[in-house]
Amino acid sequence: MMLDEITPYQESEHDILVDIWYRAVCLTHTFLTDSDIQFYRQMVQNGALSGVEIWVKRNEDQKPTGFIGLDGTKIEMLFVDPEYHGMGIGSRLIEHAQKIKGNSLLVDVNEQNDGACAFYKRFGFVQLGRSELDSSGKPFPLLHLGL
Repeated sequence: MMLDEITPYQESEHDILVDIWYRAVCLTHTFLTDSDIQFYRQMVQNGALSGVEIWVKRNEDQKPTGFIGLDGTKIEMLFVDPEYHGMGIGSRLIEHAQKIKGNSLLVDVNEQNDGACAFYKRFGFVQLGRSELDSSGKPFPLLHLGL
């Protein structure tokens, strides 16, 4: 068994992943208000994870440190535990997605999330389009990126 592995999501980890999502969003989505974050947290808590194919990055103790959610070749979510930011986990998750889905990955990124925009551009993603509203109809512009 590899020390750090990426394996399919298990239902028993739901609350752990919601917690990683929450702490990561609080840290990186500084343009959101607390009530915005609570709005999205309800969506993640109540089924956003079940609608996508989720792969979980684990440390040597098998504890989830990050996860990626895929819908076909589209990255619907990618979140890393803030305690593990900057350690290559996001990159490993994208590499895993490339391995199983091929190189034509797509992702929507909040325009105001500078860190995520820089991360995907470093990976070679380019902007294909832009929307004024996010998928919930809220005024947080999305950049549509493709690899």
